[in-house]
Amino acid sequence: MNEIVPQVGAWYRLPDGKMFEVVAVDEQDRTIDVQHYDGTLEEWDLESWSDLNPERGEAPEDWTGSVDIDKADYGTDFDEGPHEQWANPLDFLDSSEE
Repeated sequence: MNEIVPQVGAWYRLPDGKMFEVVAVDEQDRTIDVQHYDGTLEEWDLESWSDLNPERGEAPEDWTGSVDIDKADYGTDFDEGPHEQWANPLDFLDSSEE
C-alpha cells in the first residue's frame, strides 16, 4: 500500500468523500492538524493517519464551505440592481478632449 505523507497546505479526501486540508504537522508530538471543508478543526495522531486511508485531492472551488456567513450578514442584497445614486463613470469623461 502506498502511504501518503501529510503535507501542510495540501487537500485530501477521505473514503466517505469528506474534504480536509492539512494545516500543521507536529513531528515532535506526532500529530496532524486538519481543517475540514466546513471549517471544523481536528487533530489526529500520525499512527491513525494511514488508517484513515486519505487520498490526495484538489482544493474546493467553492471557498464558502468554511465561512459561516449568510446573505443577510453582508448588509446588502446582491440580487438588487444598481443603486440610483451610483454614477456612470462615462459621465465624467470630458467630451472636449475628443
